Amino acid sequence: MKTLIKILIISGLVLSINPTGAQTINWAGLDDSNKNIVGASLGIEYGLVYGLAYGRQINTKLFPLITSIEYSAPAGKNVLDDFKTEIGIKIRWFNLGNFQFSTKINGVFRRYENDFASLLNFGSDLSGILGYYKPRWFVAGEVGFDKAIVTHFKHSPEYQELNPTAANGWFEPSTGGNFYYGLQTGLTIRKMDINLRLGKILTQDFKTTPMIPFYAQVGFNMKF
Repeated sequence: MKTLIKILIISGLVLSINPTGAQTINWAGLDDSNKNIVGASLGIEYGLVYGLAYGRQINTKLFPLITSIEYSAPAGKNVLDDFKTEIGIKIRWFNLGNFQFSTKINGVFRRYENDFASLLNFGSDLSGILGYYKPRWFVAGEVGFDKAIVTHFKHSPEYQELNPTAANGWFEPSTGGNFYYGLQTGLTIRKMDINLRLGKILTQDFKTTPMIPFYAQVGFNMKF
């Protein structure tokens, strides 16, 4: 019984490691006047997930980049029970004609809670995107890895009554992670972007499958 509950606690955190909520960018649809990018998204993963994002474009001579802060959470009554925040950068490394390659490097802080424990986690989310970009539209493939590195456990009184030796605090090694891969596409209309992401999720051991092994997300960006 104790082992089953422990599996449920860890499984809940692994389910909360998700690729949705990320802001999708049409690099060919940006110009020097688009310094700020505000985005909202709605996705399906282990549940209904909504996201908010803000990006700041920085035009360097070598590699255009966007610094960003992003927030996502599953829909539900208790808004702050589960959430994910990300801070990082998106860098476009090269463009060859209309083909462009970029990467996303984010630090992640997330929270997950169930009847047995509340978990705080620091991790990382890394991905690479290669696609064909035009000022009005784009289509690209993405591959990424979202990793839970160090986690703080705070067990509920009910769980501690069942297992008095359960310790609270920060624990390593890493709790788990998910690979994800898929497609993203979008339309750019003046200062607005409408985009779509679809893909598959795999656990890092390649032996288990998430309850819902795919993700889908619709997003909207406003640039100014």
